[in-house]
Amino acid sequence: MTQKPQPSSQTPREVLQIQTDAEGILIERPNRFLAIVEIDDAGVKRQEMVHVHDPGRLVDVLYPGNRVLLRKAENSNRKTGWDMIAGRIGDEWVLINSAFHRRISEWVLENGVIDELRGIDSIIPEQKFGDSRLDFLLEEDGKKIWVEVKGCTLAEGKIAVFPDAPTSRGKRHLEELIRAIDEGYEAAIIILVLRSEAECFTPNWNIDPAFSETMIRAAEKGVMIFPLQFRFEDNSIYYLSRIPLCFEKIGMVE
Repeated sequence: MTQKPQPSSQTPREVLQIQTDAEGILIERPNRFLAIVEIDDAGVKRQEMVHVHDPGRLVDVLYPGNRVLLRKAENSNRKTGWDMIAGRIGDEWVLINSAFHRRISEWVLENGVIDELRGIDSIIPEQKFGDSRLDFLLEEDGKKIWVEVKGCTLAEGKIAVFPDAPTSRGKRHLEELIRAIDEGYEAAIIILVLRSEAECFTPNWNIDPAFSETMIRAAEKGVMIFPLQFRFEDNSIYYLSRIPLCFEKIGMVE
């Protein structure tokens, strides 16, 4: 199952600015939501507790010794005084803070980036469907389109893959989108591909075959899958292009 590549944007389009306040070196990640980072403050090195707003493994970015970008927490009463924003992969920064996924996807929908989702009348976030709360309900001339958003930070060579850790929640969201199709609605999943070197997208069979099988089934049912590529540079997120699906490259689909 392959989609033809969409024409790349002539120039990257700025989506939003994300302030960062410090660069540091990752010391360790004690659990999914906490990291210890060494910051150089005017020549004085100190270690800070940092909140990681992404439940994924992030093994190719959050490893001891790697460079990371941080932002000071707005709430001074928090246990962690900093938020993790991005990590270094190669010669680029990669956004690893899922708190920004909503704003990025809202920009996508409001600016008509996806041809199939242009001309919508309303964008309603966080709506309950079945046993889940999906990211968006779109309405267009009485038609309803259920939309879920996932952030992809992992690439194997030139192929973006999701997830980077088993996700029963992600599988359930796909099953809800299939159910929406069965009930006569339209449904879509937007993949925010945050690796600018990726040339296509596939579900990650090695990490989560159950999720991957469900994504294939969703596509066959009529759930639209839109992998959209972004880059984080100079404290801004830029939209680059829509990239194709390449399910068959891993030899799992006839």
